Amino acid sequence: MALQIIDRRLAGKNKSVGNRERFVRRFKEQIAESVRRAVSQRGIRDIEQAESITIPKKDIGEPVFHHGQGGIRDMVHPGNAEHVRGDRIQRPQGGAGGGGGSQASDSGEGEDDFTFTLTKEEFMQLFFEDLALPNLLRTHIGETPKYKPRRAGYSQNGIPNNLAVLRTMRGALGRRIALGQSAQRERAALQVQLDALVEEGQGASDEAAALRLRIDELKARTGRIPYLDPIDLRFRSRVQVPVPNSQAVMFCLMDVSGSMDQARKDLAKRFFILLYLFLTRHYEKIDIVFIRHHTQAAEVSEEQFFHSTESGGTVVSSALVLLDQIIRARYPAGDWNIYAAQASDGDNFTNDSGNCRSLLVDRILPLVRYFAYVQVAQEEQNLWEEYSQLQSQFSHFAMRKVSEPGDIYPVFRDLFKKEGVQ
Repeated sequence: MALQIIDRRLAGKNKSVGNRERFVRRFKEQIAESVRRAVSQRGIRDIEQAESITIPKKDIGEPVFHHGQGGIRDMVHPGNAEHVRGDRIQRPQGGAGGGGGSQASDSGEGEDDFTFTLTKEEFMQLFFEDLALPNLLRTHIGETPKYKPRRAGYSQNGIPNNLAVLRTMRGALGRRIALGQSAQRERAALQVQLDALVEEGQGASDEAAALRLRIDELKARTGRIPYLDPIDLRFRSRVQVPVPNSQAVMFCLMDVSGSMDQARKDLAKRFFILLYLFLTRHYEKIDIVFIRHHTQAAEVSEEQFFHSTESGGTVVSSALVLLDQIIRARYPAGDWNIYAAQASDGDNFTNDSGNCRSLLVDRILPLVRYFAYVQVAQEEQNLWEEYSQLQSQFSHFAMRKVSEPGDIYPVFRDLFKKEGVQ
């Protein structure tokens, strides 16, 4: 027999939290599909918001038992003035029943869909659920140790929030028993002697008076034992212990040359914004480095990366050279899991595309765990041709094309899907 535990405690102001979580788990597939449809209808910058989700009524219907319409039924409704028992009544024409306060439509089933609102956290959880950085080494210990608090018994010093009330009261009770036990025993013995003297008629004697005085002293001593003493206080103690710290760094490289018109730059920005949201949500310890390039490359801030209007010629190798320099100076491959994503329109200085392939083969790909190249144009230019030669050589190198905003999310999911997920 299975044991079922039902928690009937109040859940604060939102008393439907448990029901909501069960609903999301039960209809997760339909909700996930609604989330994917919602992504195509909103801007990338609006992704991290709540969303109203609609599920067709047919998808949430449950099987029920009901009586069939067969058999012979004889009934006369109250207030009937037209029919008598045994009359045959024809079915209403053109509908499932009579009555109603409005004209029926000549199309549609008349069933409402079920609509509810996903919170920001629920939406983002479903949005990124089946995505992950490929081959992330979560067991790698970085040079900078990471600590987490762990219970370490009790101590006599601490803050009020850590006060262990039960342990404190238990200690106070034990102390009172230990300090008052001898006095209680002596007092009980003296009381027996006093009672014996009273029975013998010597209750007014000097010996009885001395016994009464001693009993009062013992009673006063017991009464002076404090109910709670500072020595009784016990606080929950916690110590900082080192835990495995997975270190990862993500490099975002974007072409801002003159051949990258505003529409293409917007596509690249959308891809990196999506990537930025994904990384900052799923990993506690991850550095993100932004590199923009035209004829020269520069490491910039997030604000400059997404909003700067600088442009110029195109020398893609400048960004790869800077990437290699930053990796070797600040992110040694032995201590960091290194990932890189590059966005470009594929246009490059003719003699430079070969240099880009050589830099990737000789300097960068041996150090990184994953490199993704996204081309925001359909035409295959010289950079795409050079990069295509790397796919068969390196399993951790991937490249895709994006030509319109609707392609971004499918390509993103393809690049960063979990291992084994189709």
